[in-house]
Amino acid sequence: MRLDKLLSECGVASRKESARAVRAGQVSVNGFPVRTADVQVDPDADRIIYCGRKVLWRKFVYVMLNKPDGYVSATEDGRGERVVTELLPEEYRKRGLFPCGRLDKHTLGLMLLTDDGQLSHRLLSPKRHVAKSYAFHVKFPLSEDDITSLESGVDIGGYTTKPCTVALENEREGIITITEGKYHQIKLMMEAVHNQITYLERRTFGPLSLDPALARGEWRELTEGEIELLNQS
Repeated sequence: MRLDKLLSECGVASRKESARAVRAGQVSVNGFPVRTADVQVDPDADRIIYCGRKVLWRKFVYVMLNKPDGYVSATEDGRGERVVTELLPEEYRKRGLFPCGRLDKHTLGLMLLTDDGQLSHRLLSPKRHVAKSYAFHVKFPLSEDDITSLESGVDIGGYTTKPCTVALENEREGIITITEGKYHQIKLMMEAVHNQITYLERRTFGPLSLDPALARGEWRELTEGEIELLNQS
């Protein structure tokens, strides 16, 4: 792989920035300064130093984020809204990480961000039925009939939702688990039983569970075990 391509894919530097750093003698491979940015390197074997920092190459990156309120699930927004990728360091944004799926602007909790498009497509495919669970609060008490309707499927504007599960903690709070992700789905489901969501937080996405150590707006890379579970989903 070309050195400048590797640095670009790692989010360390653009190809132009790589060339400037090479000319300034700030890039070395296996302890020796390189003369050109297009030199071939082995990402798995060579030790690459860029401006005093060791470069770690990975084919894909996977990040768990605890989404705070008010952020849009996108990499950019033409209306000037804050986007979730703003919460990541610049090197991750340069890699081109994007949200795997979306949460509404005021929905909190677990988000997966990655640059692995194939995995993202698989996890979001309607054929996969990947489960997602949410902690919720509603304005009015939910009756047994409401729960039965929600779990059986309700009309949310010409579309009947697939079966889900609802586990109440009290008459206004609980966990709902769905296997699809229509726009504003849970909000519309509650409106279908004449109720209103007042709080919504995603707790799980497929095999991933929100790390309780992550405060709102904090993130961490997935562990090898979590990545393996995702790839098995």
